[in-house]
Amino acid sequence: MVTINAKPQLMGILNVTPDSFSDGGQFNDLNTGLQHAQKMLAQGVDIIDIGGESTRPGSDPVSAAEQIARVIPIISGIRTELDSEIPISIDTTLSEVAAAALDVGATMINDISGGLHDSQILQLAALRKVPIILMHCQGTPKTMQDNPYYEEVVAEVKTHLQQRVFAALSAGVPAQHIFLDPGIGFGKRKQDNLQLLAHLEELVAMGYPILLGTSRKRFMGTLCDVHEPFDLVTATAVTTALGVMAGVQLFRVHDVKENRQAIDVAWAIKQAEKTAS
Repeated sequence: MVTINAKPQLMGILNVTPDSFSDGGQFNDLNTGLQHAQKMLAQGVDIIDIGGESTRPGSDPVSAAEQIARVIPIISGIRTELDSEIPISIDTTLSEVAAAALDVGATMINDISGGLHDSQILQLAALRKVPIILMHCQGTPKTMQDNPYYEEVVAEVKTHLQQRVFAALSAGVPAQHIFLDPGIGFGKRKQDNLQLLAHLEELVAMGYPILLGTSRKRFMGTLCDVHEPFDLVTATAVTTALGVMAGVQLFRVHDVKENRQAIDVAWAIKQAEKTAS
């Protein structure tokens, strides 16, 4: 379980989809999915996040039945063939998908809609006594990058997340099971993403563990003049190190090895800072 003030943890991404923005089609069969999960385990991942629906900008929704068909075999395979204990997160906005995943071994829910797409997912998290990640997203993946706009992005994201916390608490989710995600790249302009990264301490101060998901995101490519997501591993690791120093507790990444190093070094520096006389 992730706790505030403990060493941050790494959530490795396993997209069982044909069309995710960075790794779509790479791991959407059981064998390649299990091979990638094994690689992440060997590199020190703490949680594996499995999703059966792309949420890239402009993507169309995927039915519950199709998501279930994609994610259940890989979750079951990890549990029976690789690791019976590693925490597994189901990345979905649908309670039906989340319930099916929990039935075969998932241990937490990652909902990019923060419970807005399907409010029953909050009741499910409460009933099953599992953690849930509540993310901020302006609009839906299909429309979120159609001219997003904020007056004060940090304040607006905080207000939205506070509202989702209240909804989760009202549904019976205990406070210690709630994680918050500012939704970097989800209905955000480049300047919005940068503002959120520059003010991570304000999000951390909300009192709930923060998940940061910058991995291979397009806005970093515009800063680095890089066009391929695979070439943004270093940029991602930089944001991971900055997040550690700001108090972020969980990092969702494609590249475990490099971000493991970023966490280990940044955490050692942060601890040294605390002990300095």
